Amino acid sequence: MRKVTELKSLIGTDGGLPVEITPFLQKELPEPLYQQLYQWIKKEIEEGRLLPEMKMPSIRQLTLHLKVSRNTVEAAYQQLQSEGYLVSVPKSGIWVAEIEKPFFHQNEEEYAISLEGKPSSAVLIDFEYGNVDSQKFPLKQWKKCLAEAVDQEGEWLFEYSDSLGDWSLRREISQYLLQSRGVRSSPEQILITPGTQDSMALLCQLLALRGEPVAMEEPGYTGVRKVLQDQGCHIDPVHLEEDGLSVEHLQKGNAKAAYLTPSHQFPFGMVLPISKRMQVLKWAYQTGGYIIEDDYDGEFRYLGQPIPSLKSLDEEERVIYLGTFSKSFLPSARLSYIVLPPSLMVRYLQRFTAYNQSVSPIIQRAIAVFMQSGEFDRHIRRMRKVYQKKHQALLMSIEKYMGTQVEIVGEKSGLHILLKLKGITGPELIERSFEKGVKVYSPARFWHQPSPESDSFIMLGFGGLSIEEIENGVRLLASCLP
Repeated sequence: MRKVTELKSLIGTDGGLPVEITPFLQKELPEPLYQQLYQWIKKEIEEGRLLPEMKMPSIRQLTLHLKVSRNTVEAAYQQLQSEGYLVSVPKSGIWVAEIEKPFFHQNEEEYAISLEGKPSSAVLIDFEYGNVDSQKFPLKQWKKCLAEAVDQEGEWLFEYSDSLGDWSLRREISQYLLQSRGVRSSPEQILITPGTQDSMALLCQLLALRGEPVAMEEPGYTGVRKVLQDQGCHIDPVHLEEDGLSVEHLQKGNAKAAYLTPSHQFPFGMVLPISKRMQVLKWAYQTGGYIIEDDYDGEFRYLGQPIPSLKSLDEEERVIYLGTFSKSFLPSARLSYIVLPPSLMVRYLQRFTAYNQSVSPIIQRAIAVFMQSGEFDRHIRRMRKVYQKKHQALLMSIEKYMGTQVEIVGEKSGLHILLKLKGITGPELIERSFEKGVKVYSPARFWHQPSPESDSFIMLGFGGLSIEEIENGVRLLASCLP
């Protein structure tokens, strides 16, 4: 623990604003109030919610706030100071002390996941999935489109957007999908949403999926699984085969809908072959089920010929297509979209007429301008080349520094890969690499049902890293292997 003089030199003697705390104290419990307060503050410090060098409320402030006696607060504070959790600095106040965190965990998977979220100034290279290249983003052109959107004539700037979204943006998306993904649609079929999770929550209501079985790849995207669970769906995890989900499993089940990532399975990265795509469509036609196709990063394919989207093969309108601008453009725009079959759009307009559009009309109109100007197509082509170079650098670095100690999984497209490890578990490698300033991730959370297999992988996202960072990161990562 820091000495009082050291802490005092860091924070000065003029103090600062104290943190606000509101512990729930129950007078009816046999445990004394001071003990409850002591335990609550201790837990907040140990679990990282009260951080070192945060100023605590004074005894008088906390006494008045909690409406307890001064003795209660004094006794709790004194116990915490004696154990080293708090430190009193003369003429400054009571502060949270820096403590050594106990090195224990229930299991390696939980520890690895907790480590992933741990902030550290020592992290030099972060292989976080989902980051995009900020250096290559056309910020100047984007600002120009924002200004042009605001300057457009009409009263639209002072009105609520169309409930489905800006019509000019939906028109641009419809044209883009036809050219890039082979999806035939009209602007009237497209609904703008603030993200894939919002899209899924809406579809659960639109398809009346509460209490119904919904098929989902195992492993699969946790963000969607959580939405399905919160919406009361019964998840049917469909295990993966070498070329994608088991169609046989899907056919034997009784799912009302199936959520799939056929163009780049998340997180394993395989591409669903055309034969299985046709089988999945046949399942939907025969059962009356719906396929929810999440094409989250279909623009970035590096090996082999382009694969048509599942929606482009659909002849009976049983595929609901989900797209997003988070990977192809800008995550902070918070803009995704759904392409609904005409019958479902009719149902949507009947049931959700009272729902306002939740994405900023200014952002929508600016992206429409960006697409109309041709900048979006140029941006996609440019970023495809940028990410392909990074992808190649990643694969070459793995081959150079890791050789046969790992196996690369899902290397044909997208902004991440998995590494299957040999002689070390994922949690062990995550911990070792973190100590060297490299942050990598466990895909264990993507399994619906716990599997020993998940501990044999780590996940590397590369979109937000430079080629130099990728090479250095892999070299440091390799030094952590046995």
